[in-house]
Amino acid sequence: MTTPPSSGFLGRRAHRWLPVLRLLPRAGLPTVLLASFFNAALGLLPLGFIYGMSLALERVPEALRAGGSGDAWNHVAAAFGLALGAFVLQQVLAPFQKVLGEAIARRVDGYCVRRLMSRAVTRAPLAALEEQQVLNLLSDTRTAFDRVTSTPGDAVAGTVSLIARYAQLAGAVALVAVVLGPWAALAAGITALVIRFGQRGSLGRFAGLWKGLADTRRELAYLRGAASGAALAKEIRVLGLIGWFTGRHAAESRAYLTHLWEGRRRILFWPFVGFTLAGLVGGAVVFLMLADSAGHGRLSLLELAVAIQAVLVPMRFGVYFPESDTQTQFGVQAYHSMLEFEEATAGPAHTSGELQDLTLGDSVRFERVEFHYGESGPPVLRGLDLELPAGTSTAIIGLNGAGKTTLVKLLTGLYAPVGGRITVDGTDLAYGNPRGWQRRMAAIFQDYIRYELTARDNIMLGAPGRLDDEHARAAVELAVDRAGARDVVDGLPHGLDTVLSAQYDGGQDLSGGQWQRIALARALYAVEAGARLLILDEPTAQLDVRAEVDFFDRFLTTTAGLTSVIISHRFSTVRRADRIVVLEDGRVAEQGSHDDLIAADGRYAELFRLQARRFEERSEDETLVEVPR
Repeated sequence: MTTPPSSGFLGRRAHRWLPVLRLLPRAGLPTVLLASFFNAALGLLPLGFIYGMSLALERVPEALRAGGSGDAWNHVAAAFGLALGAFVLQQVLAPFQKVLGEAIARRVDGYCVRRLMSRAVTRAPLAALEEQQVLNLLSDTRTAFDRVTSTPGDAVAGTVSLIARYAQLAGAVALVAVVLGPWAALAAGITALVIRFGQRGSLGRFAGLWKGLADTRRELAYLRGAASGAALAKEIRVLGLIGWFTGRHAAESRAYLTHLWEGRRRILFWPFVGFTLAGLVGGAVVFLMLADSAGHGRLSLLELAVAIQAVLVPMRFGVYFPESDTQTQFGVQAYHSMLEFEEATAGPAHTSGELQDLTLGDSVRFERVEFHYGESGPPVLRGLDLELPAGTSTAIIGLNGAGKTTLVKLLTGLYAPVGGRITVDGTDLAYGNPRGWQRRMAAIFQDYIRYELTARDNIMLGAPGRLDDEHARAAVELAVDRAGARDVVDGLPHGLDTVLSAQYDGGQDLSGGQWQRIALARALYAVEAGARLLILDEPTAQLDVRAEVDFFDRFLTTTAGLTSVIISHRFSTVRRADRIVVLEDGRVAEQGSHDDLIAADGRYAELFRLQARRFEERSEDETLVEVPR
């Protein structure tokens, strides 16, 4: 992870703020310049009010001495007019400060969200996404974009709003210098900055404490989501788990907040006392200088009024700034979490010239492939040698834990082998363009996504944007027919335009078998868009044997001539595949056609007969069950 440079206070501040300031152009230069102008004006207008009121105060005695003289009172009115004008203009400009700040925040956040989505969904190695520290960084960043805490956009907008504060401070210090001299101005300015940076330093240490509790926040978020969402509602209700969830959430929340509050008192209380004393000392010095000058008659009434009001500005500079303090502190922290997440999930460094486009024409080969999860996990694949010839169907079977799904993850480029290599027509997959390789395949995983979108969108997400509208519509219809999903689509109230979820008006839920037809149509749509490698990773695990056989028979019939890989733990369902590979303990135990493997009377034949016998016994038991009338 990136660590701040050890070049002192300025180095640490630059390391923290420069990455955020580099986001300013993402808000648009005209917007940033306009916001800066408005904030500068809002910072200086109160000084105009101070001068106008002080000038009016000086002219009132003169007007009283002049009696009914119109000119004297006109001068008083002009001074009041200056103060009133500054006040009214400040009120007029204030809403624009908020509007422009919101525009800056939204634009910057849009850019950051696109970056985060691209990294998390398509570029981050899955192995990195399984590390707890990386998940904590991702959770903190996502929490910010869910508006639970401040976002990077809020930090940029809050930084721009600080122009108003510092413009006002600079103007007030300048007025003090004009009236009381440079030493008084220096004392006022230093006091203001000491209190300000001390207060921000305490807030920064508190934010560090908050960041260290990411594990607990993630656990609390899970408990809230599980107990308040629909996914677990049935089990929670039937098993009576709501009391356990609420009690656990209350206990975890109490422990979290107790630790946070104790740390907050420790971090903020005594520094607050110290900086308050510093403010009292600095303020006392400046006011003593003011009293000395006034007592010796060196100040006019105008100068005295200006000095008193101007000195109060830097004395109050250490207060909490609601428009920027939490926004910049936690927004900057969210952006640094995002940067650390990007750094932790950076893949191998390849230039675009080094990456090769992979086109499957001959075969995919696993050559002595070794793999394990994590740095010290048990081996899953142990010197795996396997060839997947182009244009044929290969079934990968084996008992649970044999390494079937892991093989698919490596084949699709989601993970990289820790030993050996995978080649596509002789080219190492590690040096191929991963995005291009994945665009050439279609996959149905065991936990395939059921998008709460229309049936048409669910199918077209197999290859989004790769066909024009006219060809896409025709390809969807063809995929529906080839997947055997026509009855499913025709039974929907709005056909392909029906949302596949009853949680929306006009939507409808599907059964498991119907969803599998839609998932198969999604894969076949990808074939129409150019995919040449099809992968099925046990998508029918919830079906009974007969339904699964029908599913795979249809798949093998509709994909004849394409390169397909079928993962299953039921041997009888894939007997029509061109070649069957038996995995055991991370290695190829046997391979060949169904008939060849049965004739060999090896491990495949043994397990095939065992599963067939269990299926026959189950079928006999079902026929003996008396059906009530």
